[in-house]
Amino acid sequence: MLLCVTANHRNTPFEILERLAVDADALSIAVRGADPAVHGAVAVATCNRLEVYLDLEAPAEATPEDAHAIARDFVSRALRSLSEDAPADVSATADVLDPAAAVHHLFAVSAGLESVAVGEEEIAGQVRRAAQAARASGASTGRLDRVFQEAIRTARAARAQGDASRTGRSLARLALDLVGSRLADWSAANVVLVGTGRYAATTVAALRDRGAEHITVYSPSGRAQVFGTRHGLQWTNDLSAAMSGADVVITCTTKLSVEAADVPAEAPAYVVDLGLPRNVDPAVGEIDGVTLLDLETIRLHAPLVHWSAEEEARSVVAEAAHAYVTAAAVEPSIVALRKHVLDLVEDEIVRANRRGDDDGRVEEALRHLTSVFLHTPSTLARRHAVAGRGHDVATAIETLFGLPVGFGAAAASSAVVPSPAVPTADELGSAATA
Repeated sequence: MLLCVTANHRNTPFEILERLAVDADALSIAVRGADPAVHGAVAVATCNRLEVYLDLEAPAEATPEDAHAIARDFVSRALRSLSEDAPADVSATADVLDPAAAVHHLFAVSAGLESVAVGEEEIAGQVRRAAQAARASGASTGRLDRVFQEAIRTARAARAQGDASRTGRSLARLALDLVGSRLADWSAANVVLVGTGRYAATTVAALRDRGAEHITVYSPSGRAQVFGTRHGLQWTNDLSAAMSGADVVITCTTKLSVEAADVPAEAPAYVVDLGLPRNVDPAVGEIDGVTLLDLETIRLHAPLVHWSAEEEARSVVAEAAHAYVTAAAVEPSIVALRKHVLDLVEDEIVRANRRGDDDGRVEEALRHLTSVFLHTPSTLARRHAVAGRGHDVATAIETLFGLPVGFGAAAASSAVVPSPAVPTADELGSAATA
């Protein structure tokens, strides 16, 4: 069963999200090891969400509510094992999504449609890296790998189709737009960037798009010179000196970097905190003349700015998720058919060996024939399901082979598989007669 436990900017206060800020790779491993019932887990952690996608084997008698409670418990235990500051449980705010909803949500998240800045570009890369890390550590499963791969493909299609592909959206750009509404001229502004990671590079690009020319980078970890040289920026090892006379300070690191004591008398007019957990002491916002924009402030202002992806992008996500989940509904029938045929073949191989198949040629031929035989029914079953005929597939397999397999939501919850494009009637007819 695929489930998603999600705490995000829509359902969880910022102060709770901040306490949920843990290493995503470590969380995937911790959830995977929480209980034998967890076959796999992939955690996605960004500045506005913490989500865990679980491949979970719930007890046969478990209701959906029971499965939700089990998933929450596993995630809560894993969080507590990684952070003493983590909330006692995530049930107060986090949602648990059933298989179909989890697939649609993952596709929408990957396409940036669930971000504060709708259409955010960076999220697809974050989702891809989370899946790759979980696969490398052994925390993922084939089921999770497939749904994440399809989510990334869908995100590319949605960006190509919709407005999100053309506007270069991100939280950094949204924050700069909020500052820019009060700043006279970016080209004349002195900007200090605190941080040298992937998001810092995105922020540099956003600043240059707005005409910023005077950018100085500071790194709490001492990488300012390397980053500055690579990106053609000034760099410094003295944060307080750099902030003296700066118009805008932007932070995007992984730890508290700017405290009130660091702010010089000639304080910057704007401090933008893009970090989670927060990089800037809230007391900085109480200094006269300083406007502090943190993630919570940016989230509250986002609805005031026009950040809507085009309906075409949402349509791509909805159609892809529907096709994926619908194809999953016939997977139990396909699995049952394959098992039935393979069992017959194994029995025949045993008999062939008894008759003297010493060189293995009969076994090889039987296995090849089995693979060829099963390919077309499996492919057509998924295509018919996507075209709305999944129940007919299950009925046909039961009628022809005597294999009673359920179809519908219960079946879909137990399998998530890749789905092909929706076929036309001509394509189905051609495949059936091939």
